[in-house]
Amino acid sequence: MNMRATPAALMPAFHPVSLRVNTYLINLDRAPLRRFRMERLLSGFGLAYERVAAVDGAGLSLPHPDFDERSYLRRHGRRPNLFEIGCYLSHVVCARRFLGSNAEFALILEDDLDFDDDFAELLEAALQHEAQWDILRLSTVNSGRKHRVEPLTAARSLAIALTREKGSGAYLINRKAAGWIVGAMLPMRLPYDLAFDLEFDEGLRACFVDPLPVSQRADPCSQIQAGLSAYRLGRRRPWSVLPFRAAAEIRRFVARFVRLAAWRLRISPASMGRRSKREGRDNCPSAQSRPNATRRSP
Repeated sequence: MNMRATPAALMPAFHPVSLRVNTYLINLDRAPLRRFRMERLLSGFGLAYERVAAVDGAGLSLPHPDFDERSYLRRHGRRPNLFEIGCYLSHVVCARRFLGSNAEFALILEDDLDFDDDFAELLEAALQHEAQWDILRLSTVNSGRKHRVEPLTAARSLAIALTREKGSGAYLINRKAAGWIVGAMLPMRLPYDLAFDLEFDEGLRACFVDPLPVSQRADPCSQIQAGLSAYRLGRRRPWSVLPFRAAAEIRRFVARFVRLAAWRLRISPASMGRRSKREGRDNCPSAQSRPNATRRSP
């Protein structure tokens, strides 16, 4: 289903966000139940979207022109996972389609997500702060601290993470970030979520939304995660992996700390005081107890 080609009489009212954002839903042809579930959720928000047939790792073979096996081994220290390569290339396909369109932004979604009820409202607020980010991450599978820097809605803020964050289930990008994905991020040298978390090396600005409006389901049937131990090399892992990871962590912390410090220094003491009081109120109830943070899942 491609809602951009669906007759108007059959479509729900579109949310205004769809006028500026192209939404791409990555979904394997052999996963129709995931597709139907996500289509129902997105239709409920009134978000126009385009389904992107995921690159199926089952149909890939090595060597592949968009996969640098030697660099992958030196940086990640694991055997190639064809399903992981398919996932990576699927995100690249979305970025390419976005660059081939006239849209200002792209919302890229995997097909195993749950959304909070204020998701569309949050997207609208995020676009009003477009000057602050090139990549806006809406989900993660980590639980590292997010440092709030600017309010978006009554319940959510822009935030910066100083440590590594894995997962690429849902994110917004502008055209500059898309150019990086289809350019410098090829050929593949790391899993997508790890490569995507190195945006600072290209001078791109990444932010999180805190609290996160999207959660990624832990799927025991995921072919990327299935049999993961078979791809690990253990003691045969190249010596270069640890220095590469350590250097990346240091660069990440420094680059994002500089951004965080600059952001904080631009804020007057008076506004900092008001924000502290507001954040104190926001932190009193749990996210689950707020009406607009209800998780939407059929």
